[in-house]
Amino acid sequence: MNLKREIKIQYAIVIVVVTAILCGVFVWFFAGKVGEEVEAVPTLVKIEKKVSKIPEKFTPLKRPIPSPVNMKKVKTKGCVADGLLSEYHPENEDFIDLINRSECYYLHRSIETWLKPPDFETIDFVMDKIKKGNVVYGMFIAEAIDTKAVYFNDYEKRFFDFDAMCREGSKNIWGEHSCKPNFANKEYREYIKYTTSKAIDLGIQSFTFGQIYMQEGGEKDYAFEIVDDIRDYAKKQKVDVIIGAQTGAITDEKYLKIFDYIEGGVGIDNEGKIENGPCLSRKESCWGLLWHEDFSSKAENVLLHLDWTGIKEDDLDRFARMDKKKRAETLEYLYQYFTSKNMGFLMPFFGVLDRENGGCYGPKKRFYSPDNQYSCKDEGAINRIMKNGNLR
Repeated sequence: MNLKREIKIQYAIVIVVVTAILCGVFVWFFAGKVGEEVEAVPTLVKIEKKVSKIPEKFTPLKRPIPSPVNMKKVKTKGCVADGLLSEYHPENEDFIDLINRSECYYLHRSIETWLKPPDFETIDFVMDKIKKGNVVYGMFIAEAIDTKAVYFNDYEKRFFDFDAMCREGSKNIWGEHSCKPNFANKEYREYIKYTTSKAIDLGIQSFTFGQIYMQEGGEKDYAFEIVDDIRDYAKKQKVDVIIGAQTGAITDEKYLKIFDYIEGGVGIDNEGKIENGPCLSRKESCWGLLWHEDFSSKAENVLLHLDWTGIKEDDLDRFARMDKKKRAETLEYLYQYFTSKNMGFLMPFFGVLDRENGGCYGPKKRFYSPDNQYSCKDEGAINRIMKNGNLR
């Protein structure tokens, strides 16, 4: 019995060995014939993946040509509605409701492009939910892009190359796969031209370049031709637009006059007060206080707001740590001070906070919102100030 079992085992081993040899011969025989094709497979797979992401042609809703921009109302009824049309807010339906019941006329930065190209289908969808009549939407052209972004140019039937847009030495500056884009790069200029044209087609009327000194090319100032291109396209579409930039410490009048407005933070202290000099004293390099005559006297218009980057020393974080009464007083002070000088103060309707800020907050600890359903409950004071010019 044991002998028969041993014979069966040996027989099985022989079958396995022979089968393995035959398989090896088969692979060896065909390897030479398919070898040349194997190298092409990754490319084919890569193309196939990209092709699968080509969107269907998007047809926006038909809307009437928007009314010309009223710059006085931009200054007196302007609101920072960061990412409203990009659905950046964790509870965007509530954000839409907040805006619909507000006194806001100008919705600054409502298209947010920080590390994310604009999704015009989503933008079109959200715009249809804004029931306030005659509002001006703003698009932020961020100083940060994602090198791995996949974005299709349906004018030229190709994908943009975001990696090629980067300024040398700026890779991963804002986190993994991020970089600072460079105006000197033709691909980046094509991307700006494409996205601003698409935005104008939807009726977007304000375009703000983030920290433009980081985006400029170096050897020449490209902003002149970029801004001209935007204005030329808008004129053809019969859409009145305004174009601005975060110009920092730039004082070149010729450069500042390119824009319809320059934009920046107010630099408040813990009591909500501002300084008198051209530069914020707590910063090592000059963080320009744009209402100062060094800047404002050379610009067409100045728009100011509570600055934010998600750290505790920012305007918005300081503001959120104040009590409700102090926040209302601070907003009234800033609004009255700047509008009396024919400058704009944009009311805070959404922005980023430090997660450990310790003050009031909106839908999550890292976001500020004045919505009365959250802890800050500032919307009443904000709307009264814009409507009446004061709290009374």
